[in-house]
Amino acid sequence: MTDAGRGDRVEARTTLLRAARLVDVAGSVEDGWVLVGGDTILQAGSGAAPAAEEVVDLDDAVLTPGFTDLHGHGGATEAYEDESFTRALAVHRSHGTTRSVLSLVANPVRALVASLAQVRTVMATDPLVLGVHLEGPFLSPHNKGAHNEDHLIAPTPADVDTLLEAGEGVLRQITIAPELPGAVDAVRRFVAAGVTVAVGHTVGTLDQARAAFDAGATVLTHAFNAMPGLHHRAPGPIGAAVSDDRVTLELILDAVHVHPLVAATLFRAAPGRVALITDAMGAAGAADGDYRLGSLDVTVTDGVARVAGTDTIAGSTLTQDVALRNAVTLAGRTLPEAVAALTSTPAAAIGLGDRLGRLAPGYAADLVALSPTLEVRRVWGGGRELR
Repeated sequence: MTDAGRGDRVEARTTLLRAARLVDVAGSVEDGWVLVGGDTILQAGSGAAPAAEEVVDLDDAVLTPGFTDLHGHGGATEAYEDESFTRALAVHRSHGTTRSVLSLVANPVRALVASLAQVRTVMATDPLVLGVHLEGPFLSPHNKGAHNEDHLIAPTPADVDTLLEAGEGVLRQITIAPELPGAVDAVRRFVAAGVTVAVGHTVGTLDQARAAFDAGATVLTHAFNAMPGLHHRAPGPIGAAVSDDRVTLELILDAVHVHPLVAATLFRAAPGRVALITDAMGAAGAADGDYRLGSLDVTVTDGVARVAGTDTIAGSTLTQDVALRNAVTLAGRTLPEAVAALTSTPAAAIGLGDRLGRLAPGYAADLVALSPTLEVRRVWGGGRELR
């Protein structure tokens, strides 16, 4: 036994997971295995496997990387603006989401600063939380979706400074409507500070979206939702994103936000650049009923969330395992394509493609064991079993 007090390196316990099939962006491998040491994948392959201190036989399971959700607002009756949201994280982890970017709805800047501080505290002890996505306040009031119009503003240098200061090490992504005054300058400022910028909640044109992408924006927030449609004479933000290989397109694949035929078309138009997100609110993993999304009342009926008294969709009740199954059964994707849209693609979109989303040496030991019908059986995040 080594004496850790002398500064000697203590080797992590090794675990070998065997499964009928390994699937990631690189493809599918039968009779597969993954060797894990601590929070990292050491080796992966098929057939004969190396020795390990522990062997976990997953029988007929499909083993994939853990899912990364770029855009979700909560679950299990909780929102990420709440004082505690441990149940929300737990419910999504039980459905295969091992890494989460916590989305906050539009609020006054001072309230967003407080939320950023709260998430900072959570991140100090929970490495599976990747940071915050600010979906607001820099959104168009003419395509506000389920955001309170009273909290929507154009980005001023002072507000950008405030959010960057409060969000240092926490702010991972922000959505901006590119047609707002000062928007392109704000895109440049956030990108220069290492924040991923998304275009969304916009009435902007093709040229305005292109200007944002040329300034450094690299994501389209929930494609097709809260933006002009893809018109044959006015391609708008969707056309700008599809035609730009630098851009990742978020997609809510719950068969409510976007028709499966349109989803399939998007996958074909932008191969390798579609990231499946949940955009889940507090009713994910919970019952129908009345909820709050930020400062707005929301009613959930038959699993569909809408701003109370309106037809406006208010996030989703989706979990990422359901999105995976929908990608295969409704959008006609191969399993490696569908898995990539939940793993390597979103990880790369926020600059983490070198350590998340692959079953390969050096990548995080985030793993999901699925049944042959793609139901979640077991989940590991950072080498620790979560379910």
